[in-house]
Amino acid sequence: MNRVAFTKSIYGRFRSIHHTAFKQFSDHRETQQLLDAGPVASLLKSRGVIRFRGPDTLKFLQGLLSNDVRSFGEPLGEKTANVPTPNVPVATVPPLYAALLTPQGRFLYDFFLYKPPKPDTKLDDTGTAPGSDPHDPFDLFADVDASALAELLHTLKKYRLRSKVEIDDVTEQFSCWQRYGAGVPVKSSNKEEPEAASLGWGAGVDNAGVSSSRANNVGWQWFKDPRLVCLGFRGIFPSNTIPPLVEVGKETDEQNYLLWRIEQGVAEGSSEIPKGEAVPLEYNLAGLNAISFDKGCYVGQELIARTHHRGVIRKRVVPLKFIDDDGKEVENKVIPGSEVMNIASGKRAGTVTTAMGCRGLGLLRLDDAFKGSNTLSIQGQEDVKVVASKPDWWPSEWLQDQQQTAYA
Repeated sequence: MNRVAFTKSIYGRFRSIHHTAFKQFSDHRETQQLLDAGPVASLLKSRGVIRFRGPDTLKFLQGLLSNDVRSFGEPLGEKTANVPTPNVPVATVPPLYAALLTPQGRFLYDFFLYKPPKPDTKLDDTGTAPGSDPHDPFDLFADVDASALAELLHTLKKYRLRSKVEIDDVTEQFSCWQRYGAGVPVKSSNKEEPEAASLGWGAGVDNAGVSSSRANNVGWQWFKDPRLVCLGFRGIFPSNTIPPLVEVGKETDEQNYLLWRIEQGVAEGSSEIPKGEAVPLEYNLAGLNAISFDKGCYVGQELIARTHHRGVIRKRVVPLKFIDDDGKEVENKVIPGSEVMNIASGKRAGTVTTAMGCRGLGLLRLDDAFKGSNTLSIQGQEDVKVVASKPDWWPSEWLQDQQQTAYA
């Protein structure tokens, strides 16, 4: 996949959405130069962190979540999904994206699961040798929606029953970050990240890297986003530090990350994927690597399997742009929950699920979504037209299956 770049229109919206993020840059050209210079990073205040600890952790999560978590219990191989980060081991377990569903197969919560380095792979406090405690408990960390954290903990503990698993909110100790935008490398190599050339035990110790990755556990690092390459890199880090590779002046507001996701057609969290209502396959969770279709039973698995094997998803979440009759973008006139109408048929085409400025996400019927800029409008605001676009990462069969069904 080619490296993702910001379009010119997005450069302007970056500044308008959060003017303090790049407030030292006075015009459009200088803002564009900033983004051309490399990737940006955002502290994700909308996300919290919970920790699973105990010998039954994997068994508990395997029967609960939509993805296969058994990889966290397998021996380390040579493959890794992390960005080379100063003073952390090369071989690590990639993170996993998953969802917790209702028994009826509706979305509840999403999880980014991380396994911290084991004592024999993480560094000691000097940053030059493996740790020495072989009796560390089995831990998994999860990056989750902060707005639903208390409710999520209650739900997880309800399912725990007699499983030997401790579930704790550790949001005070850890923070979630995303590294994204123009210039984010899609491969982990020292040539692409020259500042990370020293890594692992016995390499030259980068004191800044050691400081930024050290807490009670040493070795936190960036990983390729487990959903899509174009989303960049994600990680959890001790809350009192700035992660490695976040350059001076390149930390920006989380709203810019939301805009980046909107451009890619990716919803995240319970505020964008309606809790207890959303059908996971309509929100593209299969294409975002959140669902395993061969792992066996989990909560809500029956509906997911039946919908998947039936083979046709008639509605999907797509990126939206809001324009006027002259084709000019209109700002802040659309709110989540607005109905999208097909002007030609007079029928409902779908719903706006997320809106920011002149962009948004919408759950639309595929039959209606891609028929041109004059086909769709907002109900009650006929002067606001809706343009849907197909993300580059979509598998071609998603539309082919729809077309075959339409002509059958």
